[in-house]
Amino acid sequence: MSPTTAKTGPLGTVREHVLATLREDIIAGRLGPGDRLVERELAERFGVSRVPVREAIRALVAEGFVLFESARRTVVRRLAPDDVRELFELREALEVYAAGLAASRATRGDLKELRELLGEATAATEAGDAETITDVNTRFHDRILATAGNALLVSVMEPVDGRLRWLTRRNTKWSELLTEHRELYEAIASGDPERARAHALAHVRATHRSTVRHLFGEDAVPQS
Repeated sequence: MSPTTAKTGPLGTVREHVLATLREDIIAGRLGPGDRLVERELAERFGVSRVPVREAIRALVAEGFVLFESARRTVVRRLAPDDVRELFELREALEVYAAGLAASRATRGDLKELRELLGEATAATEAGDAETITDVNTRFHDRILATAGNALLVSVMEPVDGRLRWLTRRNTKWSELLTEHRELYEAIASGDPERARAHALAHVRATHRSTVRHLFGEDAVPQS
C-alpha cells in the first residue's frame, strides 16, 4: 500500500478523508478479508493522530466492512453467504422498484446521462479496467435511482451502497454485466415499467449468482 499524503484541517474533515480512503481500499481489494487495521500504522500512513483513525474504523464497523475480533484486533470482514444473500434481497426489492419508477419518469436528460455512462462502461470493459468498471457501474445504478425521483428510496440505499460496490467488484463477468445494463437501459427508455422491473430483477439475480459463485463456489449458487 502506498503512503498517503497527510491531511490537516478540522477533525471531522480528517476523519472523512481517512474513512473514504480505507473504504475504497477495501472495495478495490487493496485491503482484503482478514487484513488487520492497526491504528498506529494507519495514523503514520495518513500523518494524523489516532483519534480520526479510531473514529474511521468505528464507522467502517457500522457500515459492515470491518469487525472487532478482539479488543486489540480489527480486521476486514470475511463475507458469509448469508451476508451476500441479505444484501441482494434488499437490492432486489429496492432496485427493481426503482427501475419501474425510472421507466415512468425518465426525461431525455436522464436517458442521455445513462447512455453516456454505458459508453464509459463499454470503454472500460474493452480495456479490462476493473476499477473504472466498478465506478461507472455504480454511477449507472445511482443514476437510475435518481431518475426514479424518490428521495426516500435513495436514502434507504445509501447505507448499503458501499457494501454493494464491494460485492460488485468481485463480479468479473464484465461483458455479461455490460449486456445486462444495456438491456436495462433499453427497458427504462421504452417507458414500460413492467418491462423495466423484469429486466432489473433478472439483472440483480444474475449478479447475485455470479457473486456467490466467485466468493463461495458453484455449490453455493442459489437455484432461483
